[in-house]
Amino acid sequence: MPRPTKQQIDDEILDTAAGLFARHGFKETSLQRIADTVGYSKTGLLHRFPTKEALQTAVIARCVDRIRNTAAGVSDLPVGPERDRAVITGIAELALAQPGAVALLLSSLLNDGGPTGESAGDKPLEVVGEAISEAFGDAFLCDESRTLRVAGALGALAVGSVALRDRMTPALTAVLVEVGYDALGHRTP
Repeated sequence: MPRPTKQQIDDEILDTAAGLFARHGFKETSLQRIADTVGYSKTGLLHRFPTKEALQTAVIARCVDRIRNTAAGVSDLPVGPERDRAVITGIAELALAQPGAVALLLSSLLNDGGPTGESAGDKPLEVVGEAISEAFGDAFLCDESRTLRVAGALGALAVGSVALRDRMTPALTAVLVEVGYDALGHRTP
């Protein structure tokens, strides 16, 4: 079996850290917990990311970059079903490749000081929330029903991708997109 590349190792660390940060908060997620979860020593983890803050920065940057790429791809579309489908498809692809990142996306929408263990207005998660807002259309947070639907769609993508991670096929990926799309209030034709 070939050895994983540096990029594959970093991807595994970043996705694992994203999931742990989303689940337990930044303050409550130790470097040792991350190292144990990915099967590396704390020293080995610190060799790649010299501090927990550097790891958090890398996790957030990776997540934001992916969402901003999705947002750039839909920027010419008006807010509505076509744009929503494109965003959900991009996030479903992200969920399959990086389930921890989607958990972080969801926690950024729901952040009231809980997931990070810090006060509302936590800057790292605000950046993730801004990227989501940019993708779905800046005004979605002004409509509580729409906010709940987006959170539901992201939750469905996160849970579905984790539940079927090792068994995901193109057909199941299409179903995952439809589940997220339906959660936004659009009915599949």
